[in-house]
Amino acid sequence: MSAISAFSFRLAGTFILLSLFTSASLSPAAAQATTSKMKGLQLSNDEPIQIESDKLEIKDAESKALFTGNVKVVQGTTTLQAGNMVVFYKKGGGAISGGNADIDRIEVSQKVFLQSGTQQATADTGEFSMTAQTLVLKGKQVVLSEGKNVFTGCQLDVQMETGEAQLKACGDRVRIQLDPKSQKTN
Repeated sequence: MSAISAFSFRLAGTFILLSLFTSASLSPAAAQATTSKMKGLQLSNDEPIQIESDKLEIKDAESKALFTGNVKVVQGTTTLQAGNMVVFYKKGGGAISGGNADIDRIEVSQKVFLQSGTQQATADTGEFSMTAQTLVLKGKQVVLSEGKNVFTGCQLDVQMETGEAQLKACGDRVRIQLDPKSQKTN
């Protein structure tokens, strides 16, 4: 197995499956921050992952791998696109090129786009911490959408273990546009 395919195999075991919304509605009264459960967010260890980029540079001495230019990551029905992605490894966790390193965190930047089914998120940057089990998307405008429902803020913090999520306004106001036709009836 080549170093690159071993690397991809190892990354497949730790990459996240992102599904950004549930069908729960949020109150439009929330002005500064909005908190919700995001039951669709979970780790996926059983689906293969495909990574494409214009360039891959592995720096074992620095415990990181740099994917640059038109980065596209696909796992199941989830797609992540960004200009750059850096995968950081824990020191002493093995060699990256050998495919046996433990991932510490993943950072993405330059027009971050996530899509899972009908759900989408855009941001300037994003970071997933394997240790803390958190996902943070940041930007001048972080936009979450599912169909005609749109949530806008500047930072989305997600606790992966609990599914708890908070959209922050960063000095402005969180904006929510809900389409009443999208709500499920029981």
